Amino acid sequence: MIGWFGGNKNEGALPEELGPLSAAIGGALEIDFLSLEADALGGEPAMPLPRSGPFIIAGYGEVSLDAATVLSRYYDEENRMIQVMSASGKPGEAIDDISFYQPWDSVVPAGQSEWNRWTGPAGLIGQPSYDADGILYNRFWGDGPERAQLVEFVERVSDGETQRSIHQTCMLYYRPLGSTREMLLINVERDLDLGQAQAGSSVEFLIGYGLAAADVRRV
Repeated sequence: MIGWFGGNKNEGALPEELGPLSAAIGGALEIDFLSLEADALGGEPAMPLPRSGPFIIAGYGEVSLDAATVLSRYYDEENRMIQVMSASGKPGEAIDDISFYQPWDSVVPAGQSEWNRWTGPAGLIGQPSYDADGILYNRFWGDGPERAQLVEFVERVSDGETQRSIHQTCMLYYRPLGSTREMLLINVERDLDLGQAQAGSSVEFLIGYGLAAADVRRV
């Protein structure tokens, strides 16, 4: 995620509850990763598994993927992300899917030839597999041996004071990890707001894991 959380905020009442987790910016969620730790036994994660504890919400983003699916994202100041899929994205909405992602790496391609290497017709992102420095992930979205079309959307993100539109082009990969899966989200991000034009674009790599709804609670 293009870093922008963690700045000075004016003190005041907490904003309204947002998304299916009914949590406000500035509020806290408690995440229990004990089940993940048990399921990942015997595997070697790409980065240390996240530790159970509080998740302080610094930002919230939302995307309507289609008429029946809303993607809600809660961010902390470290740009870690709790991602929730639901029918409407409204507070208290039944959760269809919930997962946790944390930043792993970031690349800023230099020039069009480098961008073509990542996102061009034969680019790395969207291929059936992705080799991350010797760790092989298989494509989660799209069937067949050919490069798959990337998923594209604009996420409106708020930190409680400022809203920004982040254009994202992404592909999801996975690999077995113990009895669970480790997900690799490769995401090309571009800030659409004129005031942030100099931020440019970047390729973000996030490592994630599926959770149960009971693993995340508001505190």
